[in-house]
Amino acid sequence: MPDTLNIRIGQGFDVHAFGDGDHVMLGGVRVPHARGVQAHSDGDVVLHALCDAMLGALALGDIGKHFPPSDDRWKGADSRAFVRHCDALLRERGWRVGNADVTVICERPKVGPHADAMRACVAEDLGIEVGAVSIKATTSEKLGFTGRGEGIAAQAVVLLVKA
Repeated sequence: MPDTLNIRIGQGFDVHAFGDGDHVMLGGVRVPHARGVQAHSDGDVVLHALCDAMLGALALGDIGKHFPPSDDRWKGADSRAFVRHCDALLRERGWRVGNADVTVICERPKVGPHADAMRACVAEDLGIEVGAVSIKATTSEKLGFTGRGEGIAAQAVVLLVKA
């Protein structure tokens, strides 16, 4: 089937358990928190979900394929580098992110006070307007692992357009 559509949609999801630490990375922003996350890289669920959405929109696999936890190059890595890499893959194929919508799922930390800074980081890394990036949060009403404060999750949706 020829690629005649000028748009593609992708969705992504990421989760990390809380562990030792005094902050979490969310959308490229260091957010103070009583716990850190257990992860091979910096564990930024916002950016990991975003990468999966970008890669999925063009059927390029998932974040684990491109940045495997078995590869020591990515140990403690800044996830903003992942986003820039994924963006380059899209642009090499003639696509760019038109807009991105990310939802963080957790009881704590509170995301709202940091959402604008996260939007600015994502927009910068994708080379798009801040108005094309939405970062919001919800709780799970104290249900499940996020509700019990055991971890944090994020889901993302992106619309790709021909560059």
